[in-house]
Amino acid sequence: MTSPSYPGPTSNEVQAHRGASAIAPENTIAAFRTAAEAGAKWVELDVALSADGTLMVIHDDTVDRTSSGQGPLGELTAAQIGALDGGAWFDARFADERIPTLAETIAALGELGLSANVEIKQHKHHKSLDQLVRAVQADIARRSAKTDIMISSFDAEALKAMAALEPDLEMAMLWVRPPDDWEARLEAIPAKTIHMHFKALSIGLLEETSKRGIKVRAWTCNDPVQLVSFWDAGLTGVITDDPKVFLG
Repeated sequence: MTSPSYPGPTSNEVQAHRGASAIAPENTIAAFRTAAEAGAKWVELDVALSADGTLMVIHDDTVDRTSSGQGPLGELTAAQIGALDGGAWFDARFADERIPTLAETIAALGELGLSANVEIKQHKHHKSLDQLVRAVQADIARRSAKTDIMISSFDAEALKAMAALEPDLEMAMLWVRPPDDWEARLEAIPAKTIHMHFKALSIGLLEETSKRGIKVRAWTCNDPVQLVSFWDAGLTGVITDDPKVFLG
């Protein structure tokens, strides 16, 4: 008996959320390597500034949840953050895995042949939006020719600032559920991509975005069956903790 075949994304439209974060500690080189081993071509990752202005690959504004240490990013230097164990919290097998800088991650992605969706986090300790986006621009400029970059954020102002600096990059507006005036908000950035929670997907919205040439990727879905009805309606891609479930 053959297993059922479901509609699904192309391999280039499967993004590993914080790396393969179901299998390895999120936002670490191990998670990105695991994503590559699963066949992913893209990873999603989060960036925020340390106290000394270095971009770290981390989701939260503290190191408490995903490391052996404690404290807010705004009070810790890149060296202090980098000295923490960023893997043992997930599994003892990942002891001594580090919280990487974006620069270190960009270099590793080049070696792994991966591209990146860089999600810009706006935290209260950041001195200015200009400092943040220029730091992102400087680090991604060092990427390998094999590494493509897109930028995403829940903060429209961060996307506007990045679009002004890097107009050729894909900009993706993050929403749990797109607002009624989504089209006007995208035009103001400008952006042509929405990343939204998979539970907020609807056939009607996808038909409207498809008509207007807007890409829609769903986050964070780990079960292909839950997206089956949306691919033919125009869903572009998926951001998932476990890329292998979409890559077969």
